[in-house]
Amino acid sequence: MIEVTRRQFLKLSGATAATLAVIELGFDPKKAQAASKELKIAESKVTPTICPYCSVGCGILVHVKNDDVVYTEGDPDHPINRSTLCSKGNSVRQLFTSDRRVKKPMYRAPGSNTWEEKDWDWTLDRIAEKIKETRDKTFVTHDDGMPVNRTEAIANLGGAALENEECYLIVKLMRSLGLTNIEHQARI
Repeated sequence: MIEVTRRQFLKLSGATAATLAVIELGFDPKKAQAASKELKIAESKVTPTICPYCSVGCGILVHVKNDDVVYTEGDPDHPINRSTLCSKGNSVRQLFTSDRRVKKPMYRAPGSNTWEEKDWDWTLDRIAEKIKETRDKTFVTHDDGMPVNRTEAIANLGGAALENEECYLIVKLMRSLGLTNIEHQARI
């Protein structure tokens, strides 16, 4: 008499059922290959990129077809994440495909309750004007007889999607403006 444990019995039963299903249902590899051409990522262009959400730098493969992002997945050849992605990285496709995605600068005037679209030239000019105005009003050259050359009325918060080089240049710019409140968030 052969001793078969419950686990061995279930494994054997499952393997037998799967084999019979494949044989009896007439699995045809040629049909499966033909059907694979209908997959949404078939004939898509694959572009490797880096996840924008945190400073870990996970690799993502972006599948593009007809100028549309059809699929994203973790890059199996990337040394950091080896094809795995967190929940934020898995949803990165929505940055491109969401109908709620903001594509132009939005401005809400003081006291208003509505946002309006502005062009980039107006937006960048407005930011520069506000920075200069605030810096000129609040710039301190001396404190207790010591030169300090600073403003504490403006702060900078860096984002986790920035590279080291971008962070370096931003901090140099902020220091040249006299900012002392410079912070960086590099967490999920």
